[in-house]
Amino acid sequence: MPTQDSAIRPLADVATLALEEARRAGATQCEADVSVSQGLSVSVRLGVDTVEYQRDRGLGVTVYFGKRKGGASTADLTPAAVRETVAKACAIARYTAEDPYGGLVEPEALAREIPDLDLDHPWELTPEAAIELARSCEAQGLAVDPRVSNSEGAGVSSQRHTGVYGNSLGFLAGYSSTSHSMSCTLIAQAGDDMQRDYWWSVARDATELEAAASIGRIAGERALARLGARRLTTRRAPVAYSPEMARGLMRHFIGAISGPSQYRKSSFLLNAAGEQVFPQFISMHERPHIPRGLASSPFDQEGAATHDRDLVRAGVLEGYVLGSYSARRLGLKTTGNAGGIHNLLVTTAQGGLDREALLARLDTGLVVTELMGQGVNGVTGDYSRGASGFWVENGHLAYPVHEITIAGNLRTMYRDIVALGSDIDTRGGIRTGSVLIGEMTIAGE
Repeated sequence: MPTQDSAIRPLADVATLALEEARRAGATQCEADVSVSQGLSVSVRLGVDTVEYQRDRGLGVTVYFGKRKGGASTADLTPAAVRETVAKACAIARYTAEDPYGGLVEPEALAREIPDLDLDHPWELTPEAAIELARSCEAQGLAVDPRVSNSEGAGVSSQRHTGVYGNSLGFLAGYSSTSHSMSCTLIAQAGDDMQRDYWWSVARDATELEAAASIGRIAGERALARLGARRLTTRRAPVAYSPEMARGLMRHFIGAISGPSQYRKSSFLLNAAGEQVFPQFISMHERPHIPRGLASSPFDQEGAATHDRDLVRAGVLEGYVLGSYSARRLGLKTTGNAGGIHNLLVTTAQGGLDREALLARLDTGLVVTELMGQGVNGVTGDYSRGASGFWVENGHLAYPVHEITIAGNLRTMYRDIVALGSDIDTRGGIRTGSVLIGEMTIAGE
């Protein structure tokens, strides 16, 4: 076990019992995933408070009889319930069709050492203290300007998750992790014009959260800055994505190079390994072991070791994002990504541009600060999203814009990236600065 956390041992006992029951029932392979999570969330809006406590627990069991697979789950972790769940999984497996690609991860891929990534930082937060923080956050935002006159609320959340994974290959490990967050959404009004915006902070350790006053103030300033938003006439122009919007662009890329998209042949980057997908100055690095990282993990959902890798080097796609099943479908080896990517760092050999330099490089075009809709086709790469942000003229913000659509094709958009910003957003599993794309279609009036 990588930690002396007292929460780990009882879950490990549950997983061990499930594995023993599956072997006793004749399963050739089996795995068990046990977890407990608990948390506190509060929200306030103009004096009205809501407090929620949450506590969840669960066991998922997967068994294999040869190449036949069965699975079952339960929220009851008592020995009787564990045995019943295993029996159900075994019964299902006897009636499923054989899948030649099924089975546990290859033994050589299993994590042998479990590094302590410093992910567990419980916050002794009372509901009263959480409410006071949220109220302070909202009040600071409302105090920014008289025109910031309404609120959709401020929230504070503290969550702790403990999970243990074990399988019949002898792997059994677990760890606890925490996630704390604070957010605020405010509304500014001038006459009939109403605009909303928000800000938030998230961290493993509550001491690393942005101050409540700062979150509220930024939310208020962002809402205020959007007053007087206009529509644009349809045109083609450069488009810069703010860091929090750029993360979504990179998420589409990860989806396209994931194992299921590749073996189902439903990706606009099908068989693209070895191809120049981005400009030469862009690289992407997966770093699963960043201490306190929001997507850090010592092993993936199958127990496979996570490790540093360069996913994109000098613009060239080096490989895919695979778990064991998709790897077997593609005739490859797992990359330790069952469950997703672990801390993707997007870097530029040119050096990231600061805000003024990025706007100067943009010259005349659009800065996108919010996206709406789901208009992304993962098979073709066609991209069309509702957007709002700011129009830039001669390297300076001119006025806010809304009710527009930006469109292009992701494969072309990736190749047409001309610069990255130095304003890297670390509030997620993908860390990137602003992304400037040479030209896109902007549809408006």
